Amino acid sequence: MTRSKSKTKSVSASTVTPPMGTLPSDAALDAAAAAYANAGDMFQLLTPEGTATGAAELPDPETRLRLYREMRRARHFDDRGWVLYRQGRLGVFPPFGGMEASQCGTAAALTADDWLFPTYRDTGAALTLGLPIARALAYWRTSPHGWAMPENLKVLPFYIPIATQYPHAVGAALAEKRKGTRNVAMAYIGDGGSSEGDFHEALNFAGALDAPCVFILQNNGWAISVPTRSQTRATNLSRRAEGYGIPGVRVDGNDVLATYHVTREAVERARNGGGPTLIETVTYRVKPHTVADDPSRYRTEEDNAGWDAKDPVLRLRTHLLAEGLMTEASEAALLKEVADEFEAALQEADGYPEPTPAEILDHVFAEPTPQLARQRAQILAEENA
Repeated sequence: MTRSKSKTKSVSASTVTPPMGTLPSDAALDAAAAAYANAGDMFQLLTPEGTATGAAELPDPETRLRLYREMRRARHFDDRGWVLYRQGRLGVFPPFGGMEASQCGTAAALTADDWLFPTYRDTGAALTLGLPIARALAYWRTSPHGWAMPENLKVLPFYIPIATQYPHAVGAALAEKRKGTRNVAMAYIGDGGSSEGDFHEALNFAGALDAPCVFILQNNGWAISVPTRSQTRATNLSRRAEGYGIPGVRVDGNDVLATYHVTREAVERARNGGGPTLIETVTYRVKPHTVADDPSRYRTEEDNAGWDAKDPVLRLRTHLLAEGLMTEASEAALLKEVADEFEAALQEADGYPEPTPAEILDHVFAEPTPQLARQRAQILAEENA
């Protein structure tokens, strides 16, 4: 696997937040370089300025435009989610703005026949694979209408427990292998989750049995209020793969083209019987842990410096405009399409009927256990009393 490496310089500079659609200032780009200074050996195809560093490894123009569309859809969902929460129309929601490349670039390498095991922060990945927006809105409204995933899509409900999705993904991958398919399973985790036992057990399990599994480790700098530097002395989390005899790749998680490239390679390797891969996407949680969180209580402006200038959406936008693959007019049409799609989905979600108490049990098992059947009967009896 040939890797292009971008060089960064270590400087001290304050961050400057660029307006969307404009290039970052020189000071902001210097701060962006400094924010990458400790990233080590990290694969990158687009610099923060949107300049390609590995032309031979760039995906085709159609794929680049698709990735931009998916990131715009994800960002629009994230932005509107904040507004809906403040209006009382959405529950507590974990924002992912700034991590669109990490989520969309990985999920875009899958097909609808593959499995996706997302954490609570991976709404963008689920939308990219095909989860309907209305269903995602219902989920974050804690409505049962969002708990059942579409029958034609192998997306699991967003995992709230930390790291439990990793062993589950290995199980799904081994089931596909036993059935003789070429389908793979992809599971997400955060940097904090990589210190959980389930993480290590899953990597060992997958490596020992050559499971067709791709593990995404999104290193966004924070495990709620604990910085990565405090929860582990490891500085390259992808190297944890070495302990289990599987490949580990470290990629710029704010570069969607690089993220897509390494993930596609890992997915194809898994499909062809090459076993699992661990991919660490180096990104940053620029927004709070949830919409109810106040990150100013635990992180400083120095922690945040440079990351706004590495905005993954702006980076690809700059590249597409410079290459002539997109114009201001075509982008405006895309943004309108994305906004219209969301509003139509919101109207659909608003039209879902109010759930009944018994529905809380409907999507636990495909076939209700005797205990669930008794609980459902008890709830219905209380409702009718």
